[in-house]
Amino acid sequence: MNVEYYKTYSSNLGRDMEFKVYGHAGKPVLIIPCQSGRFYEFEDMKMVDVYAPYIDDGALQVFTIDSIDSETLACEGDPRARIERHERWIKYIVEEAVPLFSDINRESSGFSRKFTVAGLSLGALHAATLYFRFPDIFDGVLGLSGLYSNEYYFGDYHDDLTYINSPQQFIKGMPADHPYISKYRGGRIILCVGQGAWENETLESTKYFKSVLEEKNIGAWVDIWGADVRHDWDWWYVQTAYFLPKFVED
Repeated sequence: MNVEYYKTYSSNLGRDMEFKVYGHAGKPVLIIPCQSGRFYEFEDMKMVDVYAPYIDDGALQVFTIDSIDSETLACEGDPRARIERHERWIKYIVEEAVPLFSDINRESSGFSRKFTVAGLSLGALHAATLYFRFPDIFDGVLGLSGLYSNEYYFGDYHDDLTYINSPQQFIKGMPADHPYISKYRGGRIILCVGQGAWENETLESTKYFKSVLEEKNIGAWVDIWGADVRHDWDWWYVQTAYFLPKFVED
């Protein structure tokens, strides 16, 4: 497997950001780590082994990035400053990281493609936010064990930035004739959650988000697994292996 490491300066964040690229060609996949996770989580936690067959045969090319959750959602302090910092991370992804990743992927694949974005736990919230906010960049999302509202981190505090970074809220508030809705209907949306240990809040959020998507007539595969399915890596390996082929299909 071809693996490359990069460090680039982000003008949006005012610091260096690191990432890795796995694979030589294929549909680009952006991986968002779990809460406060780093770009190497994908490899350290052995999720790369699940993706390996698709990476090795050139079906997928995977890009792994850093989160900054410890400065934004998963920290204390002024909520406006925290969500502003989070928004700069979002801008880093769409204005800096993805264009660079697209260049890398185009050089290897020979043409431009939209990205799939995938995340686990808090990473699922970020992945869904990116997909639903930027459907011209992303055409698929895989979210496992996610909360789809950031109210868990901001409580009763709400403003314009918490709204647009909370998919449950901004999709519910989206008018039925919004042009993005037809783009969502043309994409692949897969959300999965278990009913076992540590999945109570994510189960509730996933069910509610399912109802919001149904209300807007946005097709999504929302799969609720059994009472033995925990909020943990051993089940995320199984779920990823089950759903991943759906993103390889043309």
